[in-house]
Amino acid sequence: MTTSFVIPPALALIAAGLVLPFINGALRSALLLLAPLVTLWLVWQVPDGVQLTTSWLGYQLELVRGDKLARLFASVFAIMAFAGGLFSLNQSSSFELGAAYVYAGGAIGVTFGGDLITLFVFWEIMAVASTLVVWSGGRFANGAGLRYAAMHMFGGVLLMIGIIGEVLNTGSIAFQVMDTSTTARWLILAGFLINAGAPPFSAWLPDAYPAASWSGMVFLSAFTTKTAVYVLLRGFPGSEILIFVGLYMVFYGIVYAILENDMRRILAYSIVNQVGFMVTGIGIGSQMALNGAAAHAFTHIIYKALLLMSAGSVLLMTGKRKCTDLGGLFRTMPFTMVMGVIGALAISSFPLTSGFISKSMISQGAADAHLGFVWFMLAAASAGVFLHAGIKFPWFVFFQKDSGLRPPEPPWNMRAAMVLMAAFCIGLGIWPGPLYSLLPYPVDYVPYTTSHVVFQLQLLLFSGLAFFIMLDLLKRTETITLDFDWIYRKLMGWVTRGLNDGSERAWDRFLETADTVLTRVNSGIYRHHGPDGVFGRTWPTGRMAFWTTVMLGAYVVWAYI
Repeated sequence: MTTSFVIPPALALIAAGLVLPFINGALRSALLLLAPLVTLWLVWQVPDGVQLTTSWLGYQLELVRGDKLARLFASVFAIMAFAGGLFSLNQSSSFELGAAYVYAGGAIGVTFGGDLITLFVFWEIMAVASTLVVWSGGRFANGAGLRYAAMHMFGGVLLMIGIIGEVLNTGSIAFQVMDTSTTARWLILAGFLINAGAPPFSAWLPDAYPAASWSGMVFLSAFTTKTAVYVLLRGFPGSEILIFVGLYMVFYGIVYAILENDMRRILAYSIVNQVGFMVTGIGIGSQMALNGAAAHAFTHIIYKALLLMSAGSVLLMTGKRKCTDLGGLFRTMPFTMVMGVIGALAISSFPLTSGFISKSMISQGAADAHLGFVWFMLAAASAGVFLHAGIKFPWFVFFQKDSGLRPPEPPWNMRAAMVLMAAFCIGLGIWPGPLYSLLPYPVDYVPYTTSHVVFQLQLLLFSGLAFFIMLDLLKRTETITLDFDWIYRKLMGWVTRGLNDGSERAWDRFLETADTVLTRVNSGIYRHHGPDGVFGRTWPTGRMAFWTTVMLGAYVVWAYI
């Protein structure tokens, strides 16, 4: 093993996560807040290049490899862990918090892993830990957690087979830019895309995340899909297929979020939608688009956490999660309402918010590459985002009808976490320079031009008008929306029950037939070998001697012929 006295940043959070279930009180709170800060400090102690290696089965594993892209993602992961820990100080389940910190540590391990094996190990740590976070949501999360685990196990198997194939093809475990010229690389890409929530497996995200606790979903929103964005940025920039995958995700998230009634499922679908913007930018592949995808991943983690903290506060204080059960909460939860509105404006790319200075880079990348259709689709999707996350979530939860609920504001630590994330949303929107300086490529982009600001305001204005004009058509629905997960939640159940019933009937028929056959065989044996059977009668001695003589004579004749 070689080292330049660099401590892997992932270890701090993983170690804290393993300790958290066994401590309580002030010590637990201190560890929740200090571990992410120590991790953030360690992230910025990692210089460029490979810093920590070890040998395994003849391969050199690059446990820590630093560069601008790794530091960008690791930094926002550490910030998210701190904000999530602050928000979750009142969470009674230390087990959930421990799993969440191991989960965050796994994400940081992926960002610094310089080879495919190290990446895979931390990838699976994330899968296991995030499943435990889902299961910590209570007994209603058991089924969702099982489906989540099965989906990520499937993705992990694809990734593992792809890595094995890549090693056999190239003899190298290096994680670098790849094309899609081999089956192994297609499998690696598929494994990454499953974690990104790409089609046809997008449904695992809105199925599992809302099943977590009021604090668990805040953590879940940040790491799995964004590590997928990171590895796509690292491994498959410029892969044209990602443009079409990303555009599908963008509109998939919009359509299903508009139909949804559960406030956290609305925000879960919007995760797929927003990751779709990033995947599209990666597919475009220009420096502007790749910078935009990386910047948007950073800002999305922040404003999505703010939205989910707002929703989690409502869930904790009211016990309600469906839009049909909520409304009028601005009366007693004005602070939470303001925080939710700030998050909604940021996700809608409203000027002076973080979403505006990041998402616009992806659209600019499409324009620079003369991809007019892609630019138009992204612009249309931006209007759709304002419909489902920018207006629908705050309108139905905090305004519209009076539900009669009068909950108080959440505890101080939850409000403090929301203030922190809101400050990032507004601060980066006003002053994007610090974020732009962290991006992997030099940034030559000015987000605040008159034409850009006017265009975005017009887009949001007419989208808002469309929402209120069509409000009756956008009423919340009491149904549960199923898409591809209908196959394994409904169809597979019917198929399994059908096969089970069919096999039971076949087995009963087999037993019935076997009983009939055995009865007939037994009757035949008894008929021939019973007391009255031909083989059961007693023969006279003379007759036996006669037939013995005949047989011996026949044998002698046969022998001498």
